[in-house]
Amino acid sequence: MNTNPQIFKPEYTPEVQRITEPVYERLRDIIPDIEWAVHAPYIAAINKLKVEMNAVLLVHNYQTPEIFHGVADFVGDSLALARKATEVDAEVIVQCGVHFMAETTKILNPDKTVLIPDLQAGCSLAASITAEDVRGMRDRNPGIPVVSYVNTTAEVKAETDICCTSANAVEVVESLGTDKVIFTPDGYLARYVAANTDVNLIYWEGACEVHERFTGEELRDYRKNYPGIHVIAHPECPPDVLEEADFVGSTSGMIKHVGEVRPRQIIMITECSMSDNVAVEYPDVEFIRPCNLCPYMKTITLPKILDALRNKAYRVEIDPEIAARARGSVERMLEIGR
Repeated sequence: MNTNPQIFKPEYTPEVQRITEPVYERLRDIIPDIEWAVHAPYIAAINKLKVEMNAVLLVHNYQTPEIFHGVADFVGDSLALARKATEVDAEVIVQCGVHFMAETTKILNPDKTVLIPDLQAGCSLAASITAEDVRGMRDRNPGIPVVSYVNTTAEVKAETDICCTSANAVEVVESLGTDKVIFTPDGYLARYVAANTDVNLIYWEGACEVHERFTGEELRDYRKNYPGIHVIAHPECPPDVLEEADFVGSTSGMIKHVGEVRPRQIIMITECSMSDNVAVEYPDVEFIRPCNLCPYMKTITLPKILDALRNKAYRVEIDPEIAARARGSVERMLEIGR
């Protein structure tokens, strides 16, 4: 079933070429000329329509370069986009990420129109746990607070004391002032947090299907083939991957690290579109790309974004009672570090 019928296809005209030329100058080493003629009309049409509709696009780091650099109003990881969602004045917010991110945006903006361009933009990690699962963990561990990764559904957030992201997970866990917490749903992130705090974690064994495919052996092979390469990894990866990394951090932390270290060669162990997006900012750094794509992030495309704006689809709606309970756990997360 095609949930995104394409009803409008803009043309590549000399005017579109002129308008989009500054964007393409930045992306020339990433996107071939022949592809730009396909992307440019959508970029021009989206940016024009955003102004007419008083709309903004929140774009995750894992989106493709033509989206990330071509039409985004705000870019970042889950934490940065959640914070930005509380600050925008627009009437319409288009979440160019996956569904749990769109839900988080709607939780924080109950009176605004929040759109996601494709309803199939899910998340294997969010799908790994339900609200009933969280209630079961509480029943087995009475009195223990629950920390849930922001990569969860609104229903799970509603059963949670406080959310976290990979950027602030350790800080959130320690903020509770207890010697034990329940942590859901990412088992690999939980192990990483446990190794960096004295708090005892009771955790769920969920995983991101992108990050769990990396192996320590794969990284050792890269080091053999690229002597001196700098390896940075996301904490959603398995422990043997993190042991081989020179730096471990969230997507925002990894981007910051690249700017601070500026290695000659680097490999980012995360979703591979992020390497393309960061490479635009640091042309002096050679990025070796191990390409594990997120199939859910890649359901978001320029044509679907344009259709989302033209048709105000697909609207994200959450049961008000669930949204109210989930809002507390998200807002408590946002207060950490402020």
